[in-house]
This record gives sequence, structure tokens and C-alpha cells, in this order.
Amino acid sequence: MKSANVYRNGERVGVLIRYERNSYEFEYDDQWFNNPEKPAVSLTMPKTKKTYKADHLFPFFYNLLSEGVNRKLQSRQLKIDEKNYFDLLLATAQTDTIGAITLKSKNK
Repeated sequence: MKSANVYRNGERVGVLIRYERNSYEFEYDDQWFNNPEKPAVSLTMPKTKKTYKADHLFPFFYNLLSEGVNRKLQSRQLKIDEKNYFDLLLATAQTDTIGAITLKSKNK
């Protein structure tokens, strides 16, 4: 199992988890979920559910990854398989992302 804290503008929103069999879970933090002024992390994961489960990386998080040649270069430099989306996300979405969302590994 690997997990990452998910932040919006530096404030913790929740946790993204990848289980051994490539199943995923995103769970909103209680404080974020219960505060009606805090927005959902994405339109595809509204605050109507506290925990989301999927057998693939959620599209919102997948779309934080680079594409094409940039992903190939990042994979080579970081020595991470190009199809290991979760590890690439953890390695590249810590500081410099498009938008307000960043992720930081909880496993270090």
C-alpha cells in the first residue's frame, strides 16, 4: 500500500491510497468534508461521498501527470516505469502542478 496526502493551496484535503492490487481510494479529511465552504477536489469527486474507490487511478489525479515526451523524460530521469502512474504522480506533483492541487507521499 502507498498513500499520499492531497493538498489544495497548501491545506490538506484528504488522502489518496493505492493498494497492492492496483485499487485506489480517495478519502476526504473530516474537517474538509464537513466544512460547506470548502470545495470538492474535483467535479468527478463531489463532497457527497467521503470515500471514493476505483480499480484505476482517478481521472482527476491521472490528468495531473505529464503527457507524451515529457512523461517519457520524467520516467527515465526518475527511474520510474512510465505506466506506474501513482509513483510518477508522487514524484512530480509535490510542488509544481497546474492548479491548486499537490500531493506528498505519506510513505517516506
